[in-house]
Amino acid sequence: MRLIAALCAGALFGAGLVLSGMTDTRRVQGFLDLFGQWDPTLAFVMGGAVLPMALAWRLASRHRRSLSGMSFPARPAMRLDTPLIAGSAMFGAGWGLVGLCPGPALATAVTGGMPVLVFLIAMAAGMLAAIPARRRAPLART
Repeated sequence: MRLIAALCAGALFGAGLVLSGMTDTRRVQGFLDLFGQWDPTLAFVMGGAVLPMALAWRLASRHRRSLSGMSFPARPAMRLDTPLIAGSAMFGAGWGLVGLCPGPALATAVTGGMPVLVFLIAMAAGMLAAIPARRRAPLART
């Protein structure tokens, strides 16, 4: 049941990305082009994601378990540290250069052609490279 729910949530997320145009790298790069032809569409998509998530965190804080009976994950730490800043900078640089982040890249993996495949390979390599880096400098847990 959990895998089916995850598959449905992933399919809904991917469909939302395609429907909103967030798989179009020109739209994402247009959002980041503040001094050129700025495209504010992504701001509305982000707001459409942040607001329901804020509500979900509020509701989850009142309950011990989800509707499926599983416990909720711990709330992320609200702390700026070196790994967060470095990871955010790398994510932002890649997002600005290519116009893709992991969600849209996976959503367009089949239809995106060679550029998306190269991005996904580079993303996987970065994720694999992060494993030994985390072992050398473990993050502080709260």
